Amino acid sequence: MDTAVRIKTKAPVPYTLTAIEPDTHDTKTFRFDLPPDATLDMLPGDFLYVHTTIDGKSIKRAYTPSSLPGSTGFFDLTVKRYESGVVSKYLHEQHIGDSVLMSGPNPGGHWVDGMATRVGFVAGGTGITPMISIIRWILMKQIDAELFLIFANKTETDIIRRHEWEQYLRDYPSFHCHHVLEQPPAGWAQGAGRVTPDVLRRHLPPPGPGTCVFLCGPPPMVDALEGTLRALGYPEETVILP
Repeated sequence: MDTAVRIKTKAPVPYTLTAIEPDTHDTKTFRFDLPPDATLDMLPGDFLYVHTTIDGKSIKRAYTPSSLPGSTGFFDLTVKRYESGVVSKYLHEQHIGDSVLMSGPNPGGHWVDGMATRVGFVAGGTGITPMISIIRWILMKQIDAELFLIFANKTETDIIRRHEWEQYLRDYPSFHCHHVLEQPPAGWAQGAGRVTPDVLRRHLPPPGPGTCVFLCGPPPMVDALEGTLRALGYPEETVILP
């Protein structure tokens, strides 16, 4: 029986930063403390708001925990630092022992057990972050679903959690992953350029009963691919935006 205290707040509360794990050249995973018997009250894909004040102005930004829902005593945020991203820069300036104000979790485009048996994921850059917890949840809970990830990035060094995707390819026959790079290195054997209709046809499960697709990335990419997915026959209600 799950006896963990489930945390959800409307007002911002402080969480203490306990660990920082570098991932790529500009992405880190930040671990925050919870009471030993507490977990965030969330489904895979739900999000928190990070709150801060910069130049006298209150700002909040949404971040999806990358840790497995139901984890007790901690949660993780995987955050890419953007030069124009005031909150991502703020998080990257924090040190172990610092406190960060957050509220939530809030419902996003999330996974619910049983919603599909074939699940596509199309992520661009940091659009992968809400999908980390969804993929982990499905695999770790041994849910009967086949997973298809298309992950688009600028360069090979920008691939967030690359070691994790490679490990899943080795460990789980139900997990498939195709990378697309705008600037691929010499000898690159996967996708180059952008996510095209042909890439979607070849590397996502076909539309039909039991199929859903999670889509997240830069707004221009999401807007374009929403239309492309509809043109390929994916009903609007099966394309989920975390």
